[in-house]
Amino acid sequence: MSTPETITAVRPLTTGDADALVEAARRAADGEGVRGSVTVLDAGGQLLAFRRDDEAVLISGETSTRKAYTALQLDAPTADLVDLVRPDGLFHSLPTALDRPLLFIAGGVPLHRDGRLIGAIGFGGGAPEQDHRIATAAREAAGLE
Repeated sequence: MSTPETITAVRPLTTGDADALVEAARRAADGEGVRGSVTVLDAGGQLLAFRRDDEAVLISGETSTRKAYTALQLDAPTADLVDLVRPDGLFHSLPTALDRPLLFIAGGVPLHRDGRLIGAIGFGGGAPEQDHRIATAAREAAGLE
């Protein structure tokens, strides 16, 4: 007879976590000289936090949200997925295959606690490399994986 596997509960992403992520992203964006938007989603893809700087381009709100959603759904940084949607890439048709569009541009990062996916953060408004650095810096500042 096999022994039942013990499952350890992982604390979900909280509104406090989300607020800390938004503030950390704002600080990182200031350091990069970028004005943009940050989106934090929980593990179910629901919005926990959003902020758009007054001077950010309006589309940055949409891009930050889509980047976070893409990172969450594929459990990978969007920076790592860009080549997969090129015409010869494994996921070339994925951006248009779903009802909710994915965005394969750097700036979305999944969030893990104790090795489990608990949400994602997306940043939009700078160059893709800047957006990736900002989202990653926010994740690290919040003490998440």
